[in-house]
Amino acid sequence: MNQERLLKVLVGPIISEKATFIADKANQYAFVVLPDATKTEVKAAVELCFKREVTSVQILTIKGKKKRFGRYNGARSNVRKAYVTLKEGQDINFLDEVK
Repeated sequence: MNQERLLKVLVGPIISEKATFIADKANQYAFVVLPDATKTEVKAAVELCFKREVTSVQILTIKGKKKRFGRYNGARSNVRKAYVTLKEGQDINFLDEVK
């Protein structure tokens, strides 16, 4: 896999109440990924960027809502998320990784 592609696969982490709950309970971390990202690319990207071992990856696509702007119809764009499970005993602290 191309290293430049792997650095672009992870758009950013999801920091929410649900994401912190699953990080504490199931050692899973949520990321927003590119719309055409695959499980193997996400696994390789997390291992490259954070130097952690990944055991599994689940990917889902959330369809964008249909919206109206006055008399015009529109839609929000789709969002693709990846839930990454790390090996037991490992974690990602996003505040320390930024430095």
